[in-house]
Amino acid sequence: MSLTIIRNARVVSPKVPQGHSGPLRGSAMAELEITPLADVTIESGLIKKVLPVAAPGKRRPPVPTGTNIIDADGRVLLPGFVDCHTHACWAGDRYDEWDMKRRGVPYLEILKRGGGIMSTVRAVREATEEQLAELLLQRLNVMLRCGTTTVEVKSGYGLSTADELKMLRAIARAAARWPGTVRSTALLGHAIDEQQPGFVGVTVRQTLPAIAQEFLPGSGLAVDAFCEQSAWSLDQCILLLSRAKDMGYPIRVHADQFNSLGMVAAAIRLGTRTVDHLEVTTKEDIAALGESSTIGVYLPMSPLHLSTPQGKPRQLIAAGGAVAVASNFNPGSGPSPSIPLTIAMAVRHLQLSHAEAIAATTHNAAAVLDLADRGSIVPGKRADLVLMRHRDERAIAFELGEPGVDAVFVAGSMVYQQADPAAGGRAAGGQKLTDTPTVN
Repeated sequence: MSLTIIRNARVVSPKVPQGHSGPLRGSAMAELEITPLADVTIESGLIKKVLPVAAPGKRRPPVPTGTNIIDADGRVLLPGFVDCHTHACWAGDRYDEWDMKRRGVPYLEILKRGGGIMSTVRAVREATEEQLAELLLQRLNVMLRCGTTTVEVKSGYGLSTADELKMLRAIARAAARWPGTVRSTALLGHAIDEQQPGFVGVTVRQTLPAIAQEFLPGSGLAVDAFCEQSAWSLDQCILLLSRAKDMGYPIRVHADQFNSLGMVAAAIRLGTRTVDHLEVTTKEDIAALGESSTIGVYLPMSPLHLSTPQGKPRQLIAAGGAVAVASNFNPGSGPSPSIPLTIAMAVRHLQLSHAEAIAATTHNAAAVLDLADRGSIVPGKRADLVLMRHRDERAIAFELGEPGVDAVFVAGSMVYQQADPAAGGRAAGGQKLTDTPTVN
């Protein structure tokens, strides 16, 4: 049995009613549970107690020999960030296309010219499974240093049975070497490979069943599609997602990034777990989404990077809906691994409050991945935690650039600690560093 106590922390957590399951909805997203000064006891990877204290240094009962004690010194302690929408497994780069975009070529035009997703597809097909796994692991470690302890990673840059399986195997290999949690998604409906005759039919009739043989329904794998002009049509998405649902997979869909094609209404009928993007969604569809069980996932870094319209989650919250926020980390339209920066953009461009943005990247993002054991700081939850440099949680949304993460805990173990050179090699505000950050 391992015992860790994080003392003198400003504990900040989404306020989740006892016995509540699923995401927070509507105005409940704006409520944080804040304990200005507390000791958090972690036992065997789980939060055991959150005990308010009167003042730093207050005399406390003796603790068992060997207890690991960390002094937070009044800093903010948050649930570990959950990044519930990423495309972090890829090879190659798209810098040339970025230059085209900066010269005014629209994203969909780049896609029509064989660029965009298809350029990454070509690079992924040329890479080995080992190379993809190593590249992903490097990115996961960067995300960990930004406070992310749980990540969803999509395939979708293979667009053939062999290459989609290669991507999913690479994701599994990287996940096995990373201290946090990785959930995989088979993004089978991403782009249309015009070089493959009958591509949609092949994907539905051959690729999906082949994946089901290796990654069984119930394994945590979800199936996803991208409904957009020059990508998968409404009818094609419905065909793929209906078949995946019938096989027992949770289903998700990208919709309304550039054009509203009717996918939101179809997603509600299908019972998708999420609809992601929602940049150009109509008020009518937002109202319907708010009355459904489907979670709206907003990705503010992509409209920022592409200079396209942002979504309007305030409308969904007002309609009583559930909102999650994610980085959309990818090689083309979302080149940021940082949830703190994503929170800052969600507050600026999506008009979320800092409390709503925290809930959207912790508890609600965990609900997207069907992980009820994390996302808030309450006894019994998994001790995935982030100790920030800040003493006021609003600073996470206010500051830009540096993530402000001092330490990261996964299942109670410290897996990353930020050194402060001015403190002679000590972590900012606390413990002596004994080694380098323990990311692999």
